[in-house]
Amino acid sequence: MREIAYVRGDATAPQGRGTRIIAHVCNDRGGWGKGFVLALSRRWPEPEAAYRRWHRERAGNDFGLGAAQFVQVSPYLWVANLVGQRGVRTSRSAGAPVRYEAIDAALGLLADKAAELGASVHMPRIGCGLAGGSWDRVEPLVRKRLVERGTEVTVYDFGA
Repeated sequence: MREIAYVRGDATAPQGRGTRIIAHVCNDRGGWGKGFVLALSRRWPEPEAAYRRWHRERAGNDFGLGAAQFVQVSPYLWVANLVGQRGVRTSRSAGAPVRYEAIDAALGLLADKAAELGASVHMPRIGCGLAGGSWDRVEPLVRKRLVERGTEVTVYDFGA
């Protein structure tokens, strides 16, 4: 059985060869402007533009908690926008915006896409930054949805 590989580094510069998917969690309000998404936008404009369009046109598509959008940014590199956060955290928020069941559902869609492309998956500790989640709760979802299906997963902790 494969294991999750933990490395120090930048998830926007995924290691390895072949097709790779960078996965991250976004909110269900159409907001893009804090956290990991800023690093993505510095490298590629397409994931943000696609996410904003997906949200703007949500009346006619699948946008919502648990959905996933896949944006190709180069011939062998994709970004997965996973909707796993209800709104955003504010000073008046009553709890973390993370929604584990939505992350779980979106990871299932990610697993299907990774299998289709023969891709490895690369991510920061999704759902655990601005979404306020716990890696102790997210990691088993990543294992169940991706690793147990044979997908190679690398988790990046930012740093040198």
